[in-house]
Amino acid sequence: MNQKGLIAILGAGESGVGAAVLAQKEGFDVWVSDSGTIKPNYKKELEKRGIAYEEGSHDEEKILSSVEIIKSPGIPNDSPLITKATQKGISVISEIEFAGRYSNAKMICITGSNGKTTTTLLTYHILKQAGYDVGLAGNVGKSLALQVAEKDRTMYVIELSSFQLDNMYDFKADIAILLNITPDHLDRYDHCYQNYINAKFRITQNQTEKDAFIYWADDPIIKQELAKRGDEIRATRYPFSLEKKDGAQAFVDHLQLVIKTHKDTFQMPVEELSLIGDHNRFNSMAAGLSARLTDVSEERLRKSLADFGGVEHRIEYVATVGGVRYVNDSKATNVNSCWYALQSMTTPVVLILGGKDKGNDYREIEELVKEKVKGMVFLGVDNEKLHNFFDGKVARTEDARSMEECVRKCAAMAEDGDTVLLSPCCASFDLFKSYEDRGNQFKERVKAL
Repeated sequence: MNQKGLIAILGAGESGVGAAVLAQKEGFDVWVSDSGTIKPNYKKELEKRGIAYEEGSHDEEKILSSVEIIKSPGIPNDSPLITKATQKGISVISEIEFAGRYSNAKMICITGSNGKTTTTLLTYHILKQAGYDVGLAGNVGKSLALQVAEKDRTMYVIELSSFQLDNMYDFKADIAILLNITPDHLDRYDHCYQNYINAKFRITQNQTEKDAFIYWADDPIIKQELAKRGDEIRATRYPFSLEKKDGAQAFVDHLQLVIKTHKDTFQMPVEELSLIGDHNRFNSMAAGLSARLTDVSEERLRKSLADFGGVEHRIEYVATVGGVRYVNDSKATNVNSCWYALQSMTTPVVLILGGKDKGNDYREIEELVKEKVKGMVFLGVDNEKLHNFFDGKVARTEDARSMEECVRKCAAMAEDGDTVLLSPCCASFDLFKSYEDRGNQFKERVKAL
């Protein structure tokens, strides 16, 4: 065995294989273990590099003989194998934590219950167009560890979920962005909202006064936590708001997007932004602040905010069929995401909800549903909770067990001038492989009408 010892990697997806490549490069013995089936492209990568792996089970004895475990974000910390490792005193970390040890790059990290993918891709788009040597990592792009192993960049834009943040300890964000906090994944956090909030705030850990913390000033949970945490957060704060107010570093004033840093003030008409809606103004402000803090020129920032193409599966226009608009918001896997989508609708809506419920509280969208929704189709294996809450609040509700059935029922329910909105509030795993699979099937069925 190598003097550095054995690193066990649980999960052979994008992050796991990337971590394996970096661990091998850094001189560790590596063992990759996946309880499921490893995808052919990842298996090929492991075999090409001579990295040992198993699939379909976990060799507990070997895993528990490791000096450290790098685990997939999808594996809960209270799973039996992780519990045994922790009891043995074995360090359990995320791929991001591991990769951060071997890179001196500037890290721009983005989290939040909603909007993080759009903000991450927009920030990356701005920096890439400005000519920076920048990588895209985390929940989007390539594995951070793989990029560090093969061609380390001078800067990374990283989307971080609460699950990734749970197993990050020494990693530091040079720029941390916290967009918002609303209830999500509570099934993973013992149905305790504070546990989830704590996970999100881990994005600020290890920051110093030289680092930046960008956040939505009007989010009630963030305001409450900042008051509670006080000097615990040492980074320089850059709050943003939809309205001009004391302390806000980015805001909208007389239909102008305004971004203020210690150097200067940037302004741009809101109507020139490529992304529309209040939620996207938040995303543009957060990305714009991070760009100005990394010295992107006003000219380049203005151009990038105007020509960004948006994010697939997030309030994505699909087609108009028979006078009915179809919108794919499959990425809305929690209630707050659906709230933003409904808020942006200007026509009567046929709303598609359903999937794997994560402890959702549908009261957040109740008033918008009553105001804007004429009918609902529940797309899931178990729709009882949805029926119990929404029946009687809209004129019509129906069930569907496949996307084909769902789109057919929506088309029958909708009339000329309506919008059919797929914004499910739930994870996709009861009927689909992923939210992307769900969104793609929706688009295919709509185009086949």
